Parts: sequence; C-alpha cells; structure tokens
Amino acid sequence: MLPTENRLRRREDFATAVRRGRRAGRPSLVVHLRSGATDPHAPGESAPPTRAGFVVSKAVGGAVVRNKVKRRLRHLMRDRVDLFPPGSLVVVRALPGAGDADHAQLARDLDAAVERLLGGGAR
Repeated sequence: MLPTENRLRRREDFATAVRRGRRAGRPSLVVHLRSGATDPHAPGESAPPTRAGFVVSKAVGGAVVRNKVKRRLRHLMRDRVDLFPPGSLVVVRALPGAGDADHAQLARDLDAAVERLLGGGAR
C-alpha cells in the first residue's frame, strides 16, 4: 500500500499534474509528472514528499475491475515513488486496456513510462 504522505488527494493537485506536467503513454496507462517544487525551501525545512494519485475510469471496467487496477497500481507505485524528485506530483491514468492487463504487464508499462519521464535514469 502507498503510504499516506505519498498519496495525492486534492483535485487541484491532480489538475496541476495533468495540465502543467509532462506525460508518457503506454498501452495500458499514461503517467503525468509535475516535477518538484521550484520554490527554494526555507532553511531547516525538508522537501515535501512525492505524491501519487490514480485515475481509473469506467472505461476500464466495472467496479471490481477498477478497484483491482487501482490496488495493483498503488502497490507498484509504492516501490517507485523514491525515483521521483522530492515534491513531485504523479498521476497514473489507467487506459481501457488496463482492466485486461496482468500485474506484470502493468509493471512493465509503468516502468517504461517512468523511465521515459525521468530521462532514462529510472533504473
């Protein structure tokens, strides 16, 4: 499970990541990345954590399928959240093919999208 401090919850944060961030698409998902805060932090403050959110529409499938896809993506993102710069906003949007994809396929697509967004230095 993705830790609470790494979860993206506010609508404004989702909108910022999708509208102002970069994106990388794969057959089963699209990853939107808004890199870390550009404002310098005050001395003594730590950088905000990377936060990730997930969008799984009804086009993916019924409620059971959508929840399964969200659980899988949260689990996969837990191990990859440290790859992003501190303060980043990440939105993973599942495409209709994600409902039929197995765990390994989602992992491959997520890894490829993250690697593309981070300039090939994800691994």
